[in-house]
Amino acid sequence: MTLHLADILAARQRIKGVADATPLIPSPFMSKAIGREFLMKMEIMQPIGAFKLRGAVSAVMALPEDVQGVTCCSTGNHGRGVTFAANQRGMKAVICMSELVPQAKVDGIRALGADVRIVGQSQDEAMAESQRLCEAEGLVEISPFDDPHVIAGQGTIGAEMLEARPDLETLLVPLSGGGLAAGVAVAAKAINPEIRVIGISMDRGAAMYESIRAGHPVEVPEYASLADSLGGGIGLENRLSYPLCRELLDDTVLVTEEDIRRAMQVMFYEDRIVAEGASVVGQAALLAGKIAMPKGPVGTIVTGRNLDMASFARIMVGEDVEIGDLLVKGQAYGA
Repeated sequence: MTLHLADILAARQRIKGVADATPLIPSPFMSKAIGREFLMKMEIMQPIGAFKLRGAVSAVMALPEDVQGVTCCSTGNHGRGVTFAANQRGMKAVICMSELVPQAKVDGIRALGADVRIVGQSQDEAMAESQRLCEAEGLVEISPFDDPHVIAGQGTIGAEMLEARPDLETLLVPLSGGGLAAGVAVAAKAINPEIRVIGISMDRGAAMYESIRAGHPVEVPEYASLADSLGGGIGLENRLSYPLCRELLDDTVLVTEEDIRRAMQVMFYEDRIVAEGASVVGQAALLAGKIAMPKGPVGTIVTGRNLDMASFARIMVGEDVEIGDLLVKGQAYGA
């Protein structure tokens, strides 16, 4: 199975009116820092505050009329998207999440009306529960990354970015299960085969990064992270997002928790934007010198804003923050 630009354009029609185009705006600070124009796709402006709405709506709207309910595993934003999309069709939504998911994200999904099940210490355990529900309760599973309609929905972001700025030379894409990176890469490289697409993950529990290097999907330990949206496995039976990422991504890069903390501060103090850690890994990689300097304009995706504001406030004022078993040392911005 593969995916084409035509699939992404079809998804654009399915999501129209629910998950529409978002602005692509410049960051003067980042543009000056790298000596190239730096543009940000503002997916935090979607109704659920995250890009995941696109893929979820694309998949749910493609379901047959007789489907009564849906389920998924989620680190937060996919669950929001699936619940929002299910509400549009009057369907039941059961969202399975691990104990590592921040409480703010759990509460946000419950507030939308979902039945939330907390299962185990990993995304893989939550995924197993979601799959069990399909058998036990007749629900339809919406994968967060390994579903053609989900990937096509996320790919609409890449199409919009290249339509707005055909001169983009590099795209920096947050990388987790690969649904976003795969969809964006399919769209971008169909429009401009020469564009560079780089996937970026945190350096603890980066499943797609390790799988690409192993040559096949692998399991990795799952850790708490400032970029919690990037946690979780890709599934050992991954049939779509892994081969697409392996084939289409020009590189994959890892950033540390300290890199992410600094980039979150940059987004807040320089761009006046509140964003999740996963949203800033592109900036983090550039500021840490982990990507070769682009030759032309650079684009990234500000993927979500659904974070714990108490932790965010501590990061902004330079306090230490405990993330699971890790202490992320604080530093006042500009110090």
